[in-house]
Amino acid sequence: MTIQILLYHLRRNVTTATAFVLIVLLLAVAALGPALVPYDPLATDMSHVLAPPSSSHWFGTDQLGRDIFSRVIAATRLDFAIAVCAVMVSAAAGVCAGALCGYLGGLVDAALSRMIDVLLAFPLFVAAMALVAVFGNSVQSVVLATAIINFPFYFRLARAQAVSLRSIGYVEAALINGNSTSRVIFGFILPNSLPPVIVQISLNLGWAILNTASLAFIGLGVGPPTPEWGVMIQEGATLMMAGQWWTVVFPGLALVLSVFCFALLGDGLRDIVDPRRRS
Repeated sequence: MTIQILLYHLRRNVTTATAFVLIVLLLAVAALGPALVPYDPLATDMSHVLAPPSSSHWFGTDQLGRDIFSRVIAATRLDFAIAVCAVMVSAAAGVCAGALCGYLGGLVDAALSRMIDVLLAFPLFVAAMALVAVFGNSVQSVVLATAIINFPFYFRLARAQAVSLRSIGYVEAALINGNSTSRVIFGFILPNSLPPVIVQISLNLGWAILNTASLAFIGLGVGPPTPEWGVMIQEGATLMMAGQWWTVVFPGLALVLSVFCFALLGDGLRDIVDPRRRS
């Protein structure tokens, strides 16, 4: 039934279908692209420094003669890997913690909810910068920082679902039939909390990619010469004013396309998982 609903909405909404296809293509590029690129993303060629787009270098070259097309394709794997790891960690931890706190309540729920409120009081990007500075300037720090600042979204979402479901009929019936508390939480409450969580994951994946590139742009996390969209935009920012526009435009377009597609997919998934919109 879920597949039928998905196909129905994809046929009905061309925008969502387009976003879905583009994301599948981006994931394929992330998985296979680095093995198919025409040049080594790290190889320098001082005889072709800042060459404009051509048949031999589709996206041109940068200040070290590196092929920008190869670097953009290779960067897709790193940015997507960071985003997926961070969002999956935050979703798993946030959903489990939120469901437990929402169902059981008590002192732990109150304390963790207040901590979440404090974290959300800070601008999320500023919080990510501070966390990367504390954990150290590395890819692992970016993953951990992004997971931490995404945690509140899933915690609040799962907690609200658990609070609304804990007194519903089939949950009480499960308890009467002898199911343990953990069985009720993970067997009845969590599965019914997943639809809005799936939508949130799609939205957060785009934001996590943007956050990774933004941190790299200001020199935190991923650094040169690693192929990464934020690093490439930062390196090409000064060159753009001198007319070498391709050093910024192509990695920037890849970043915008990825974030935009995940945002469109999240909007489409909201229609799919919301029964009130299936008409």
